[in-house]
Amino acid sequence: MYKIIVVVIVLLNASGCSSLGISLSPPQNNLSEQAESVLNRSTSQAVLSRELDMNVLITHFLQPGDVLIVEPVKFDSEIIFPADQKVMADGTIDLGKFGRVIVAGMTLEQAENHVENTIVNVGEDAIQINVRLIEAVHRIYVLGEVASPGAYPFAGNETVLDGILAAGGLTTQANQCKVLLARPTTPASCRVALPICYREITQLGDTSTNYQLQPGDRIYVASRSFRDSLQFWKANKTCDRCCKCQFPCPDPGIASFNNVISLNLPAAPLLPKILPDSRTKELPLSRFPLDPREQTLPATRLPSPTDENPLDQLPKNIMDAPPSTRDGQLQFEPDAFLPSK
Repeated sequence: MYKIIVVVIVLLNASGCSSLGISLSPPQNNLSEQAESVLNRSTSQAVLSRELDMNVLITHFLQPGDVLIVEPVKFDSEIIFPADQKVMADGTIDLGKFGRVIVAGMTLEQAENHVENTIVNVGEDAIQINVRLIEAVHRIYVLGEVASPGAYPFAGNETVLDGILAAGGLTTQANQCKVLLARPTTPASCRVALPICYREITQLGDTSTNYQLQPGDRIYVASRSFRDSLQFWKANKTCDRCCKCQFPCPDPGIASFNNVISLNLPAAPLLPKILPDSRTKELPLSRFPLDPREQTLPATRLPSPTDENPLDQLPKNIMDAPPSTRDGQLQFEPDAFLPSK
């Protein structure tokens, strides 16, 4: 009996139990003890930008890899620069006959002033220059148990969910209770590693851990261990680091209201209310925008059940229609669908 058990374990380890979703081999992407320790001590009430409360990033300083467009403000100017400029590894861009200038470490406004001064220094008339940032070199990194781990371009409005979806989503071997966001910090400082509640973000719309990403952020998804695979009854349980007190909104419309307020968008105008009068079968229509203190327009008559149904005027068979309308485009009198008076 003992030999049979040993043989079964060896076969399971060799095959990986792909049909059962269980593998005895160690996970390829596991959290280190230090990462676990930082996660356990991280606060869940961090004052960070989230999905419904995003902020703009700090001033961008040009760096190698940024793609720029340098052009005169006046389009009728005779000065022409090369097309899209990529900041080279030495921090320079090419201005054609004006030579190469270093712009790395500057803001866009500083780069504009530097280019304008360069033009004046070579003997040209002063001219106003516009420097536009077409593509920043910023990247975010999605690693671990995702379909396509790697570095992805960063625009500035991505959240944790955007980063995971950009990498193709989680794999079947992902441990959804061990997803973290690591934010880069200086070598001799504290570490920022925040747990991500993936199920709550995707299934409940909980934005508590759907943080707004910043350049250099790492999203790491750990693998399921053999122990995790055996504890299948925990597959649908809330993770220990996630909120376990979710509750439904009494009015689902409150979500749309909160979104409007957070984005500082103007509220939509009120539509006129339609209140039918069962005695007169008429609808008092209020003037738009609705103001109960103002006069209402004359009532509009509703069709009565005794009115002739315009659909009864349609031909029962296509061959009963006039020959010119047998192509399916039936022609009717303009007032055919209006209720009779």
